[in-house]
Amino acid sequence: MGRPTRWVTDTDENHSQWYIERFRAMAADGVDLGGEARLLDAMLPPRSRVLDAGCGPGRVGVLLHERGHEVVGVDADPELIAAAREDHPGPQWLVADLAELDLARHGVIEPFAGAVLAGNVMAFVAPGTESDVLTAIAAHLAPDGILVVGFGADRGYALDDFDRHAGSAGLRREHRFATWDLRPWRQSSDFAVTVLRAGIHETVAPESTPGSES
Repeated sequence: MGRPTRWVTDTDENHSQWYIERFRAMAADGVDLGGEARLLDAMLPPRSRVLDAGCGPGRVGVLLHERGHEVVGVDADPELIAAAREDHPGPQWLVADLAELDLARHGVIEPFAGAVLAGNVMAFVAPGTESDVLTAIAAHLAPDGILVVGFGADRGYALDDFDRHAGSAGLRREHRFATWDLRPWRQSSDFAVTVLRAGIHETVAPESTPGSES
């Protein structure tokens, strides 16, 4: 693991367990926790490979799995991954640092058609690693794959910086919304959901040599 994430440095030692129990209670109460998964499901072909980056206890990834997608969830917090494995068997849940993500080390070789960073994940990565995180995730996407990222405007990570980091990772912005249910984004919006697209690897035809034309 690299530098400690803000999830570790900016929260108390019981935060992970509190977070796990919070979402278990919300699910038990019938709270709708599926907005992020519904959006990804609508944007992807059936049975796509999806990376749930910063998956926490698995609430997004399991819903994508239930919709027929092949899901790999990754989080740097072993406690959250343990809860995901306990509560949501089916997807593959892995402990890994997003800033140093290399899923081939875990035997995950095939690229992903889509990835999601939900739950303010970008606000909790280690300071200064935001560009590394986006670059590492982009490297795991198939050509023309999508990455959908949501975080609050008050979380200390400016959208201008995010856009710059995404561009340097080879991701182009296609859409920005204010909510996961696609309400229009405005400069005054307190949340942003951004749809990014990985570049297509184009094949360049070799130049013809003199005398090669028929």
